[in-house]
Amino acid sequence: MSIRSFYSPVIALLFLLAASSVLADWHTDTRDIMGTRITVEVWSDDAELASQCMGKVFTEMHRIDALMSPWKEDSELALINREAASHPVKIGTELYRLIQQSQKISELSGGAFDITFASIGYLYDYRKGIRPSDSEIADKIDAINYRHIRLNPQDNTVAFDKQGVRIDLGGIAKGYAVENGIRILHECGISNALVSAGGDTRLLGDKVGRPWMTGIQHPRKRPGVAVVLPLSDAAISTSGDYERFFIDNGERHHHIISPKTGKSVSETISATVIGPNALMTDALSTTLFILGAEKGLPLIETLQEFDAIIIDASGKMHYSKGLLPPEQ
Repeated sequence: MSIRSFYSPVIALLFLLAASSVLADWHTDTRDIMGTRITVEVWSDDAELASQCMGKVFTEMHRIDALMSPWKEDSELALINREAASHPVKIGTELYRLIQQSQKISELSGGAFDITFASIGYLYDYRKGIRPSDSEIADKIDAINYRHIRLNPQDNTVAFDKQGVRIDLGGIAKGYAVENGIRILHECGISNALVSAGGDTRLLGDKVGRPWMTGIQHPRKRPGVAVVLPLSDAAISTSGDYERFFIDNGERHHHIISPKTGKSVSETISATVIGPNALMTDALSTTLFILGAEKGLPLIETLQEFDAIIIDASGKMHYSKGLLPPEQ
């Protein structure tokens, strides 16, 4: 074989790869699902494939919303809230496992993460500026306790051992959905992508040779960024008191409820967790928001591969040991 005949196919292959790289581009779509804005961004040289893959992610988001929304009467979660205090309710394996995972995080956090917060949380209406009275909270506070949830792995049933108990997976379901979205894109042949649902984001790969520059929303300056982190192939979740809230007589009432008081947490204004899995970063950001920096950072230090940034009510940033504060 001549040198020319050997190298010609190689040169042609390199040309095709280079052309493919030039033709590839970012494709982005957004939808409002699960009560928040969902964003999917993928890198592909095939626009039709990119559209199909992003469509699969949105279909998955709708499926999870239909299964786990406490506001959809025909969802499995709504069925639990209606009937589990009267008798065990048989549910599908997927929802059962997510509730089971929620219980494990409740144990890990000493009850700071507790899906039964909804026993009082449902009385808040942030759009209308409605909150429960102190007497209503006192009457229902005993219903907030994750130990009221009884799971039976033999038949996939869930029951409540107290009347008035409700659950809400708002602190973990979006992270679960985002993680599923990334799995779908990977199975679809996508190597670089972003899936975001509100404060929960999962990154697949990097931004084509560079890290994703991921900004953490400044909790008191919108638009504004508190800090920017370079990330690749990671999950990041932020829980803040600025998404769903209203102010009454100078007091901010928001959706992150303390299981101990039944009221909005006031010591923290933002908590961000970075790690390998969006389900866990979602749940842990809520957990650290409730615990605050003094108790939350020691907890995150026990978990390998996870780091955190907590902004307290005074605006001070607190970092876990795996992160260095930005230069002042």
